[in-house]
Amino acid sequence: MLKGKGAVITGSTSGIGLAYARALAAEGCDICLNGFGDPGEIESIRAGLERDHGVRAMHHGADMARPDEIAQMIDEATDRLGHVDIMIHNAGIQHTDRVEEFPPEKWHAILAIHLSAAFHTTRLVVPQMKARGWGRIIYTASAHGLAASPFKAGYVAAKHGIIGLCKVVALETAETGITCNAICPGWVRTPLVERQIEALAAERGLDIEAAARELVGAKQPTKQFVMPDQLGQLAVFLCSEAASQMTGAPVSMDGGWISQ
Repeated sequence: MLKGKGAVITGSTSGIGLAYARALAAEGCDICLNGFGDPGEIESIRAGLERDHGVRAMHHGADMARPDEIAQMIDEATDRLGHVDIMIHNAGIQHTDRVEEFPPEKWHAILAIHLSAAFHTTRLVVPQMKARGWGRIIYTASAHGLAASPFKAGYVAAKHGIIGLCKVVALETAETGITCNAICPGWVRTPLVERQIEALAAERGLDIEAAARELVGAKQPTKQFVMPDQLGQLAVFLCSEAASQMTGAPVSMDGGWISQ
C-alpha cells in the first residue's frame, strides 16, 4: 500500500517507533530510522527491514533536542529516500517529580524532545509534502495528552501541546492532501514504561510482574497493555487513503483509560 513512499520515524530504534517502522516497511515504505542505542543492534534492525521487506532503510542518529541535527536528518533522508512522504514523531523521554521539585533542566529537555522536535520535523517536511500534494504527519501523543496524572508536569504539558500542534497543522494543511493526526496510547510495555514498572516495584516491594499489573490496572479498564504492533497497524491505517479525511484527530488506543 505504501510502496514508493518514504518515512522518517523519530525514536524508532526500539519500542513504539520500531513497531511503526516495521509496520510501514511491511507495506513497502522506505524507512529512515532515528534514535540512540548500540550501533550493532541498530544496524541489525536496519538490515532486517531491508531483508524482510525489500525496502530501503537508513539510520540517522540526530538528537531531537538539537534543531540543527533534525534539519540534517530531514535533508539526508530526502536525499537518500528521494522524498519524505510520512513523518512520524515518536521520540520521547520521561521524568517524574512534584512540580516544586521538578528540575528545570528536565522540564526543558522533555519539552524539547517531545514538543519542539515535532514542530521542527513538521516545518521541515511540509513544503515537500505540499509540492507533491500528499503527506502524512503522525505524532505519538499519549493518554496524557488528553488527561493528567500527578508528578508528570513536563510530560503531560508536552503531550497536551502535541495535540494542539496537531490541530493547527491539520487546519493549515487541510486543502493540500496532507493529514496530521496524534496517536494517544495508554500504557504500552516499552523500555520507557519498563523503567516506570521497575521504579514502582522498588517503591512498593513488588516483583516486576506484580508491579506491571498494578500499573496498567490503575488506568486501563481492560487491565492489559497496548501492544506496539497494534500501534504500528494504527499508523498504517492513518497513512492509508481510507484515513484521508481524518486530520487533526487525537486517536486513542488506551484500553478504555480516557473513557473513565
